[in-house]
Amino acid sequence: MKNFIYILIAIILVSCQEEVFLELKDSENIPVIEGIWTNVSGLNQVKVSYSKDYYSEESGQIEKDAEVFIINQTDNEMISFKFNEQLSSYLPVNNKTGELGKSYELHVIMDEKEYISKGTLLEPPTLDSLTYKFHEVRGFKEEGYYVTLYGKIPFVEENNYRVRVIRNDTLLNRNSDYLLFDDTFGTSILDRGFELGGFTFREGDRVRLELFRLNNDVYNYLFQLVNLLFNDGGLFSPPPQNPVSNIKVADGKGDVLGYFMVSPYVSANINIEDGDSDE
Repeated sequence: MKNFIYILIAIILVSCQEEVFLELKDSENIPVIEGIWTNVSGLNQVKVSYSKDYYSEESGQIEKDAEVFIINQTDNEMISFKFNEQLSSYLPVNNKTGELGKSYELHVIMDEKEYISKGTLLEPPTLDSLTYKFHEVRGFKEEGYYVTLYGKIPFVEENNYRVRVIRNDTLLNRNSDYLLFDDTFGTSILDRGFELGGFTFREGDRVRLELFRLNNDVYNYLFQLVNLLFNDGGLFSPPPQNPVSNIKVADGKGDVLGYFMVSPYVSANINIEDGDSDE
């Protein structure tokens, strides 16, 4: 009889669950600009689109007719961009790239408004080598191969970094795959070896790590983005809000979302084979 009561209560609780849709006001489409500018070709691009309503199932609207260019503020050179239909992004004409130590200003002009952002292409840290080691289950960590990064951070300021992990030509971009770190615990993290504890690999995997040194405003943007991605909307979660963009409207009127990342690029590759790489 007691078990029957428990089952009855469970059925009642399940039957009372109902999916709730909040009535949200229709919002104005806000420009979303995502720009990447580095010292290597193939990464540099600017994507321009518009925000959409929370419940909308339509694809985001891409802006194809914006005027996009970057000004090298050190040399006063203008670098033009042209829209690429295949990538749905603006690419630099003549495959231009940034130069270390120089400052750049992004300009996006559309709908009679101009959007501006600035950044400095800082010197990169040193990326020496990658190693891997097989581990059995460790606490919450799965069994598998784990990669450790070695290098050198010689800088005393502006130590904000992002590591991107590519497995077999696929960028790992789940919520937990955003790997950001600064110099909170010193700058010897790469000297000692920085194990990518959240990433498990198998024999035969090809692994590439990409390391970016970020300006403070971009690091803060990505840090806020990660917090937003992990916001489950629960009772004790703060109200979700968009990360603070480092892009501004030239005349100060209106809103804009997204970010402009100016960063050096360094990478390293390793193939996971049977046994540990340091054996």
